[in-house]
Amino acid sequence: MNVLDPIDEADSSVYRLLDDNLPMRSGQIALIDKSATVTYGALAIEVDRLAAWLVSCGIVAGDRVIIYLRKSIGEVAAMFAAWKIGAVVVNVNTQWTGAQLSYVARDCRARAAIMDIPNKNWLEGAALPDTLKAILVRGKPVESDQVIQSWATLPESQATQARPDPSDLAMIIYTSGSTGLPKGVMLSHRNIRVGAIAVSTYLELKDDDRLLSVLPYSFDAGLNQLTSMFWKGGSVVHQPLSIPSEIVKMAQEWNVTGIAGVPPLWNMIVRYLHDAPTSLPALRRITNTGGKIAPNILDLMPDVFPDVDIYLMYGLTEAFRSTYLPPKMFASKKGAIGRQIPHALVCAIRADGQIAGAGEEGELVHGGPLVSLGYWERPELTAQKIRPCPALNDALSGASVVWSGDLVRVDDDGDMWFVSRMDEMIKTMGFRVSPTEVEDHLARSGLILEAVAYGVDDDERGQRIMAVVTLLPQADAETLIAYCRKHMPGYMVPYKVDLWTGPMPRTASGKIDRPLVVGKFFNI
Repeated sequence: MNVLDPIDEADSSVYRLLDDNLPMRSGQIALIDKSATVTYGALAIEVDRLAAWLVSCGIVAGDRVIIYLRKSIGEVAAMFAAWKIGAVVVNVNTQWTGAQLSYVARDCRARAAIMDIPNKNWLEGAALPDTLKAILVRGKPVESDQVIQSWATLPESQATQARPDPSDLAMIIYTSGSTGLPKGVMLSHRNIRVGAIAVSTYLELKDDDRLLSVLPYSFDAGLNQLTSMFWKGGSVVHQPLSIPSEIVKMAQEWNVTGIAGVPPLWNMIVRYLHDAPTSLPALRRITNTGGKIAPNILDLMPDVFPDVDIYLMYGLTEAFRSTYLPPKMFASKKGAIGRQIPHALVCAIRADGQIAGAGEEGELVHGGPLVSLGYWERPELTAQKIRPCPALNDALSGASVVWSGDLVRVDDDGDMWFVSRMDEMIKTMGFRVSPTEVEDHLARSGLILEAVAYGVDDDERGQRIMAVVTLLPQADAETLIAYCRKHMPGYMVPYKVDLWTGPMPRTASGKIDRPLVVGKFFNI
């Protein structure tokens, strides 16, 4: 299969992921909240109400609409309402502060917002942009100079479905990044639809699947759960709280067939199930993205999830989804991110610009129809991140690829293993050390919950390896350091181990906020 071959099913709008389930699946459950469910037919009616309100406010195709709602049926309805009229969805995680939200609204020049109210962070955290002409709130409106209307007062109505070009902008996902202000990654209708098609293909999703949604829709992996399930006509079960007991309870109650998570979430869930074994007979598959799971947790996963397919995956917002490791290879390649997904060309490029072979390392690059439109109004940054790769010019007819900034190693079978962010590699005593490798060694001690390793400049070593860890209740720092000295190469033993009390801070997508953790102990 040539990744540049046309994909007929992708050449439509994101809204059609809902509309194409009608009328055949009108009575089938589309979304499940803790205390409510909605069918595809009922969801379409609610989408129409919201879409008609947007049109009445003068919102037209291409306008940006902020969605700032907790994970719920309403959040999904708001997104599809914007897509129905050809507007651009800007979903902002409700964990973000008022200042961050206001920045996003100004940066994308949002014309409307749909949100939960009252929300003092939004109304008092920073000035609202002049472009924002209408706000719809779920709850009782508060006093404001803005034009605010209550969701509950909207009449039933209908809106005309837009027919955007598949290459048109459909969504802007703002990523917090490690430094600087958030930047918006632009996804086209085709990007999102190809992502749904590709992921549902290799996960072998069916219309009787029920996927548990914990990851936010402002995160590409969370969004893909929704779109792939609607592509197949299945159901999505919302679980807004990242609490292991609640996740397991919801999975049991609704006969969930799939759960997607990131490493910190799997760390908690696996430990919980190890201590309190629980049967999940409907569960067919679990997936990981957003980083590497610690080796001790990987070892436990088949025990706590017996007869469940375990998919290890890799993705980046600028290219949506990139690689996966088939479940049958999990036992022999624990920790690998595998090979390219359908409709993608993914490989490693060495420092000399050539494709990395067996046993070699290189930067992961991604080409094909999942490559995003770049960064919102940041052409220079886009040109740095998304540019041609001479070694792949023939295969991609000169089309640009996403340069991930991630260093990967290629094994003898051609599968890839994540090594580190290229800008986080530690150079110490003549060795190049991956922070992930240090963290893996620390995890194998069985004494910690989480770890972050990093390097600081040192005149004698080049860099010193430092670590921040959260210890298990029965562990102590002296025992951990003794373990490191006994089991780790001398050059890899952390120069210092700092202790973090309680769970480490998370980004909006659920990953460990590494800059925040490191910044507490060292100003970088």
